Amino acid sequence: MAKLETQHPNADTELNYRNPFELLAATILSAQCTDERVNQVTPALFARYGTPRALAGATSAELEPIIKPTGFFRAKSKSLIGMATALEAQHGGEVPNTMEALVEFPGVGRKTANVVLGHALGVPGLPVDRHVLRVSNRIGIASSDDPVVVEQQLCAALPPPKWIVASDTLILHGRRICKPRPQCDRCAVREDCDYYRAALGVVAVVRKTAVGRSAVGKSASPRLRKAEPPAAENRPESSQPPKHGRAAKPRGTGRGGGAPRQTK
Repeated sequence: MAKLETQHPNADTELNYRNPFELLAATILSAQCTDERVNQVTPALFARYGTPRALAGATSAELEPIIKPTGFFRAKSKSLIGMATALEAQHGGEVPNTMEALVEFPGVGRKTANVVLGHALGVPGLPVDRHVLRVSNRIGIASSDDPVVVEQQLCAALPPPKWIVASDTLILHGRRICKPRPQCDRCAVREDCDYYRAALGVVAVVRKTAVGRSAVGKSASPRLRKAEPPAAENRPESSQPPKHGRAAKPRGTGRGGGAPRQTK
């Protein structure tokens, strides 16, 4: 993590906010949306609904046109109004500082709760989004497709004060370098990365096979066996799904598509 922190110094959330309530609302809006787009929407949203009480009094018809650019605006408007209503009714308009209380709000899961806890409330939290999942599994510091499991693994490996910085660093690395199609030549930890080592192994097999074929072409020695491809678990991840050829269709007789006539 130290190498990644050097590559992404001062990593922080890219959402703009001035208080815990604004960060909570902005994080709800960030689901399936970029932080950049959310930051374009929230100034108008908070200018009109800057407090939980004001947002709780809004209607979906009023809210939806403002947040529409973030996508899924109908569901998000219900979540925002429900969150603000619960804040007012159950917490006096103050954002609670526990995971248990935060995940009770509509539209709030562990990731959103950890963002608010770690950035706005000073409570250790490690948000796990798709970038954290991808990067941590590729590097080899986590081993699960379950965000909760990855959160537990990373939290066990790092001291609590480092949790939020680690998450922000992994998120930035996933956005900038370790994308679905990674830019390994720009990565500060490629020498320590399981994914990169596996990719090097594939390259070595390809080169060895090419050299072997070249030698056979120049001499009368027996043909070399084709190198076996690397095991599935060691192949580098691809951003494209595998291509499968079409199965051959049996020819019909021309009289209704029946089975082909057998020759005697």
